[in-house]
Amino acid sequence: MSTPIYIIEETKLRRNLKLIAGVAAKADIEIILAFKAFALWKTFPIIREYIHATTASSLSEARLAYEEFGAPAHTFSPAYTDDEIDEIARRSSHLTFNSLSQYERYHHRVKDVSLGLRINPEYSEVGTMLYNPCAPGTRFGVTADKLPERLPTDIDGFHCHCHCESGADVFERTLVHIEEKFSRWFPQLKWINFGGGHLMTRRDYDVERLISLMRGFHERYPWLKVILEPGSAFAWQTGPLVSHVVDVVEDKGIRTAILDVSFTCHMPDCLEMPYFPDVRYAIHVDDNTLSSTANRHLYRLGGNSCLSGDYMGFWQFNHELQIGEEVIFEDMIHYTTVKTNMFNGISHPAIAMLHMDGKLEILREFGYQDYKNRMD
Repeated sequence: MSTPIYIIEETKLRRNLKLIAGVAAKADIEIILAFKAFALWKTFPIIREYIHATTASSLSEARLAYEEFGAPAHTFSPAYTDDEIDEIARRSSHLTFNSLSQYERYHHRVKDVSLGLRINPEYSEVGTMLYNPCAPGTRFGVTADKLPERLPTDIDGFHCHCHCESGADVFERTLVHIEEKFSRWFPQLKWINFGGGHLMTRRDYDVERLISLMRGFHERYPWLKVILEPGSAFAWQTGPLVSHVVDVVEDKGIRTAILDVSFTCHMPDCLEMPYFPDVRYAIHVDDNTLSSTANRHLYRLGGNSCLSGDYMGFWQFNHELQIGEEVIFEDMIHYTTVKTNMFNGISHPAIAMLHMDGKLEILREFGYQDYKNRMD
């Protein structure tokens, strides 16, 4: 390919889906796909072979669930609005309110939908505050001290989200806090949703520990249906973003390879989280060891937007980079594809699927009209 492109690999996607479906069966829980991390709807025919529901956080995502996935969504939003609540409810099987005030405002308008409340256990091990939903002053969920002893009769469930690409050990510790603070309301409920961030497809994730945790939870609360809604786990390590070198510039001894992709536009989590992506055939060099690293074939990677900070770290290659050659960023399907933007109107990467038979199918290409229509 001569232009930038995201490539999702069907074999790797099915590997993740098979593991997720196996965990759901062994743990007797429902695992659903969170669109906030992965929403490539042309892959839905494959995903429907393994799971039966999705989770939405907006009207657009609820429509995607209903119209393209073919099933009503489990919907949560920090704040529903007067002009969208009815349409969201018509496309949802479950609808969770973020606050008691939102519940009071809208619950009478939501018919034939299982209602829930988001709770805040005031405990999370997420280290990056930007991603910590239980940080002090959070806008997410109701703490135990604010709940009435008797829940409203139309509340069927609790929703709790405390994780971000976390392991089963983190979930085990978090579950202790959830039960300590909220288990006295469990007899009034039908279901509990433990949210996302359960990165069960990561190589070092202790899947058996998760299954054991859920079996133990069922023994304590056999009437509660358990739901997990990871996003990253579905598309984890399922494909790269392929970019190309368009120039090499140097200033104060720093060589920057400018690419035909942008971190701020096409890989925003690298700047937000922040984290350093894996680059195929290159070794990331930490700033602390930069001075002791041989300068040979050492490059900072830069994006092609006008943002001064559109660059990321230093990588050492085993050769001099040439204009036009590929630089491949690994694991760029989850979150990345749903968070891209068209700042500067720079070329947006295409999206493709590498099928199991080796054929590459272009799912979507972007051009001037896509940029123009965003401003129409």
